[in-house]
Amino acid sequence: MGRLKVMGILNTTPDSFSDGGKYNSVEAAVHRAREMVEEGVDIIDIGGYSTRPGYTEITAETEIERTVPVVKAIREAGITVDISVDTFRSEVARAVLEAGATMINDQWRGIYDEKILDVAAAFDAPIFLMHNNNHSTYNNVTEDMIRELKESADLALKHGVKKENIWLDPGIGFVKSREEELEVMRNLKQLTAEGYPVLLATSRKRMVKELIGGETDADDRDAGTLATTIIGIEAGVKAVRVHNVKMNRQAADVYMKLKGDYNG
Repeated sequence: MGRLKVMGILNTTPDSFSDGGKYNSVEAAVHRAREMVEEGVDIIDIGGYSTRPGYTEITAETEIERTVPVVKAIREAGITVDISVDTFRSEVARAVLEAGATMINDQWRGIYDEKILDVAAAFDAPIFLMHNNNHSTYNNVTEDMIRELKESADLALKHGVKKENIWLDPGIGFVKSREEELEVMRNLKQLTAEGYPVLLATSRKRMVKELIGGETDADDRDAGTLATTIIGIEAGVKAVRVHNVKMNRQAADVYMKLKGDYNG
């Protein structure tokens, strides 16, 4: 199989749960982007809108102000890796793609602002559709998640997004109990079997904290996150979204080489 893609998280927010405020200046963000490239990142995922518990709502204009200058500065610094922007608003998606981003990471899988699918199609940009909804009651969490993600993929196709540009994300940390998240993790192969590339985004999340046990700061959960990366590789995911790029890049490469699955 191909080399696992590592998506590095770059939050330009003052209030993200793990790194809020660390990279909310253009200079700090570009410095971190350079570091991630040296660590082997494939995609830099810029977020200007925090979804931590108790987050503060912001306008689309504020989100654009937090993301577009960073995208432009990264490109002006000569960094050529893919840049995705974590947004569910079509106007933000258009602005960042015009500024030099190449992918959209939509945590509302195209259902919050359906026009975002038109933007992705117009720019021929890959879009990550993360499982999320306005309910948290399931008959079977894995089956319901897959059905809803397939509905979003079908909707994207109707809007002109190419199939090869559609990624799915099981949405760990969103509208699921910890027990349901574990069930999804143990059944990831059912999602990867649907034929779309899958992004796994578990980095430093509460599920990892509770699996470690006891109180841990967010940045003390990287080793636990790494275990989920290995589980993801075994299940056939094509990318992981992480804070610690270096640790996940090295471990994924070594693990896949040992198994004879590495084709990088």
